[in-house]
Amino acid sequence: MEETLKILIIDDDEVDRMAVSRALKAAGIRIEFSEATDYSEAVEILAEKNFDCVFVDYLLPGKDGLALVQEIRTSGSKVPLIVLTGQGDEQTAVELMKAGASDYITKSRITPDLLSATLRNVIRIYEAELQIELFNKQLRESNELLKKKNKELEDKKEQIHIQNLKLLEASETKSKFLATMSHELRTPLNAIMAFSQMLQRKNKGNFSKQQVDMIERIHGNGKNLLALINDILDLSKIEAGGLKLYPEEFDLSQLINTTIDELRSLRSHKKLEIQVKTNFQYTKAVNDRNRVRQVLVNLISNAIKFTEQGKVLIEASEISDLSDSNIVIIVKDTGIGIAENDIKHIFEPFRQINQTTSRKYAGTGLGLAITKSLVKMMDGKISVESELNKGSTFRVELPRCVKLEEEKS
Repeated sequence: MEETLKILIIDDDEVDRMAVSRALKAAGIRIEFSEATDYSEAVEILAEKNFDCVFVDYLLPGKDGLALVQEIRTSGSKVPLIVLTGQGDEQTAVELMKAGASDYITKSRITPDLLSATLRNVIRIYEAELQIELFNKQLRESNELLKKKNKELEDKKEQIHIQNLKLLEASETKSKFLATMSHELRTPLNAIMAFSQMLQRKNKGNFSKQQVDMIERIHGNGKNLLALINDILDLSKIEAGGLKLYPEEFDLSQLINTTIDELRSLRSHKKLEIQVKTNFQYTKAVNDRNRVRQVLVNLISNAIKFTEQGKVLIEASEISDLSDSNIVIIVKDTGIGIAENDIKHIFEPFRQINQTTSRKYAGTGLGLAITKSLVKMMDGKISVESELNKGSTFRVELPRCVKLEEEKS
């Protein structure tokens, strides 16, 4: 031990005190000695100064060594205590160790080697106990911190749960509101469209060219508004789980070609070519014809809307020629494309690449969200690949024969 050890010897016999001192010095241990001759003096010294080890004689004047050991340990001190016993006092020393002493040495056997070994051993144990105590303290503090963090997490979890319930309630309220408002708006809108259509058919010769143009605008804008309202109504039904599929058998190739023919008028004033390629060995499908058509309309009309020149290619095929195979529909355009950072958002409701009021392309941003939901309801898959300013490719895979929820179970 290179450091100087502070040693206290409590013994009323000066010869015994000197014997311990000489033995420690002979062992080559650097020490700083303090001495006490009785219980009271020892208590005063211990209250004023800290020691690395204390040697205690059992037979002290006044109160004995047992009382002193008990006093030291009761105070909370863990300083190493080595009991010095006379011949035949071993049993007493054992009692002292039970009270808290670290070790004992018979005075007649004191040698430099024994004293040095005992001292090193008790100090090593003392330091280990201090490390354990420190570790346990840190462990308790960590446990308390963990308990505090767990409590905070539980509180936050509860807050999130409550917030989720509120959001769910708000979402349900919104869906009900949208559904109600969509129904309420469609009633007068259908009347407006019907009257404008009647004016177009029966009284066309009685109006000027400007009036006819205004009536056509009323009817056209009414159709656009009805489409938007239908989208909102569909979305609210999907969110509320109220949208159902009504499968029927139909000719898939015929549906695709008819839908594309109806949408060709959207390319007016554009240098745009629309190509169709179908490759079916078995053209029949059992699905909700209107919802499949809605998927086609959303994808093809988007391709036409976002492509000023070039072409829109629609490809339809089957993965195999079996009647229960999957069908694949690909809509590819040479339009404005989608930035890589925006691709992950395009199927979100009300999401458009350009959200400003001055955007060039109108719409609610519901078409792709509804399309993805419909494809999912049919147990299908939809994906997109796109490059900005070079175009986009949407791929839809649907089962030829859709299964309803009750059929799945």
